[in-house]
Amino acid sequence: MSVQAISSPNARVPTDVLKKVLESGELTQDLEKRLFELASVAKTRSYSPYSKFRVGAAVLAKSGNIWLGCNVESASYGATRCAEQTAFLKAVSDGDNRFIAVGVTTDTDAYISPCGICRQFMVEWGKELLVYNFKPDGSFRKYKLKDLLPDSFGPDDLDRPREGI
Repeated sequence: MSVQAISSPNARVPTDVLKKVLESGELTQDLEKRLFELASVAKTRSYSPYSKFRVGAAVLAKSGNIWLGCNVESASYGATRCAEQTAFLKAVSDGDNRFIAVGVTTDTDAYISPCGICRQFMVEWGKELLVYNFKPDGSFRKYKLKDLLPDSFGPDDLDRPREGI
């Protein structure tokens, strides 16, 4: 028996739209709306029996794939995974590791930003990553990751010369 591994993004951006996004470095209004809609779908899948704080994320890869993630809590709190991490882990484990944007939404009427651990986690894929913090009504604040986590530690820092080595 032969088993074939398949990639399973949750959505895909049309090639012509992706080309415009890659050229401009900005998402179209329609794509921003789609990112919100998909993050909202992911939020409905949240497993948050302890905090009751549902979070959904949608990550747009440079391949045009959009990956969804929700927060997954554990009674052993340290084993809990945030929605952003879930989406990135799904993408990377299926071969996508270059990203354009991430959208995050919750049930609160506030622009909830990724936690510090998620910000540091996302630096792995670039400080120019666009981060959308969506309210439930679809309004948003947009940042570049480098503005949410200035002076971050990242892969480039590992290439710095070190004394005593």
